[in-house]
Amino acid sequence: MTAPQHPTRTAGHTPIDTDGPRVPLYTEEFAADPHRAYRQMRDQYGSLVPVDLAPGVPGTLVVGYRTALRILNDPDHFPADSRIWQQDIPADCPVRPMLEWRPCAVRTAGVEHLRYRQATVAGLDKVDLFALHGTVERIAIPLINSFCEAGTAELIEQYAYPLTFDVVNALLGCPREIGQRAAQAIHSILDGEHADQANAELAQAMFDLIRLKRAEPADDITTRLLQHPAGLDDMEMIHQLLTFYGAGIEHQQNLIINTLRIMLTDDRFAGDLIGGSLSTRDALDEALFIDPPMHNFCVSFPRQPILIENIWLPANQPVVISMAACNNDPAITADNQTVNRSHLSWSVGVHACPARSVAYLVVQDAIDQLLDALAEIRLAIPAEELTWRPGPFHRALASLPVVFPKSPPLHIA
Repeated sequence: MTAPQHPTRTAGHTPIDTDGPRVPLYTEEFAADPHRAYRQMRDQYGSLVPVDLAPGVPGTLVVGYRTALRILNDPDHFPADSRIWQQDIPADCPVRPMLEWRPCAVRTAGVEHLRYRQATVAGLDKVDLFALHGTVERIAIPLINSFCEAGTAELIEQYAYPLTFDVVNALLGCPREIGQRAAQAIHSILDGEHADQANAELAQAMFDLIRLKRAEPADDITTRLLQHPAGLDDMEMIHQLLTFYGAGIEHQQNLIINTLRIMLTDDRFAGDLIGGSLSTRDALDEALFIDPPMHNFCVSFPRQPILIENIWLPANQPVVISMAACNNDPAITADNQTVNRSHLSWSVGVHACPARSVAYLVVQDAIDQLLDALAEIRLAIPAEELTWRPGPFHRALASLPVVFPKSPPLHIA
């Protein structure tokens, strides 16, 4: 029987047809202006778009908000387990480390997923948010002092990355040397550079942290995971921890930078640096709507061909939610998003981000610390000259150079 066709597509151009034309998500052209690409995709294909995540690695990108909600809230038909898919994917495929099966909540389904998620949530629930404010301040002030007298800075390398790196290490109770190895490996995985080698290096760093915490338990997330009734073994622990590192460093770094970019380029927010009406939290939510740190993720792998939106999706092929495209779907976009937090950037359903409160606090505090110290900060180059790192999943600037009046160091209490 012939699969039904989307009314805007020509025959043979549905996601189930792996020989048809596909939109590549890994190019520099896509990274430079993904929102234009999403509009073109929606015009041509509707809510479900045939894409390539890497050369020769097909998937379906969901760009419709309501379609995404349907999929995210149906884990029985759209499970996150990728074991069948990866059987035909070579180890050196640049997107495999992001999508391959791991014994952790993000890449499992059913009872297995519940076990891992309960351990993760328990580890996060005991994070002292009040103390975390102090941790961010303690880390932020020396970083700001390292460049405030220069009058110029590159905010990824000199601020957002080292801040999120140190905050995650503090939450996990991880020594800096182990954390540095983990962060470098995650960066390589996201950029698709020697991904298989980076994956192995990341696992080794996590194993070294686990051995340390078994010998020296403390009041940190790693110890709480080890002591949870789920009884996680070393391999399971490795994969819970790498999830924290991936989201805690790279994603929070990019959310800080993407929010600052908006605040430094959008007149509604730029005025707030010297007393305007819109807050850091408003800018943060704007970034989560427009340029979340993960534009495309929340990946599932249907176990059998499934009909949705009158389109057949293939079995065991990635279905990727474009949070950025869905957030800006004309069918649901409101006139004023700054007070609307209905975006999908934290996901929804059983895989919704359990660290949302922690992430909001860290990102908002990091931005407020910087702008309180350097209120007259501005971009060092025209906004259109900023460049984005290519990749099918993340939304990440290559750099964010700024200038400001030279300022004396802040007092450290």
